[in-house]
Amino acid sequence: MSATITLIVIMDPPGTVPVFLSLVGRKPMAVRARAARQAVLVSLLVISLFAVAGQAILSYLGIGIPALQGAGGLLLLLIALQLLSSKSNQEPEAVEDVNVALVPLGTPLLAGPGAIAATIVFVRQADGHVGAYVALALAIVAVHFVLYTCMRYSGVVIRLIKESGITLLAKVAGLLLAAIAVELVANSVRGFIAGG
Repeated sequence: MSATITLIVIMDPPGTVPVFLSLVGRKPMAVRARAARQAVLVSLLVISLFAVAGQAILSYLGIGIPALQGAGGLLLLLIALQLLSSKSNQEPEAVEDVNVALVPLGTPLLAGPGAIAATIVFVRQADGHVGAYVALALAIVAVHFVLYTCMRYSGVVIRLIKESGITLLAKVAGLLLAAIAVELVANSVRGFIAGG
């Protein structure tokens, strides 16, 4: 239960809706549904991979959690700047150039450094107990189901806020993403200082 609550707080399903809409809100409903599905599947895959082999991967590459936080923060900052600087009548370049369901939605927004670090910690705490592993797996699936539901049915929000609302959401989401990015980089710096 604690794993579910922790992951929901970190991954923030309602908080993903403004970012999701700012990136794909002007797309047809079928495209939005596909983006929601892909983002959640990418996030589920990344979180599951780190749950199974996260500590081994980080150790092999010589990467610590602070480095992961710094990289995620910088990537989110780039997306935030695109959202903030794009003209009101056009979507951010990221929507045209890459599949936003993969980056930044799937990772690092959903499967970000916080969620990855929390998952690795929960795996450590499980300490070989099968029940704890099963509970963590169920928590990960449950959180991703909530994420999918929030993004999949964001069309209701689109009908309420219209085109001008999506433009406003893009700017607000850009500001929030920038704040999250700065927080990640700050945590990264603190982690390096504490570790060094």
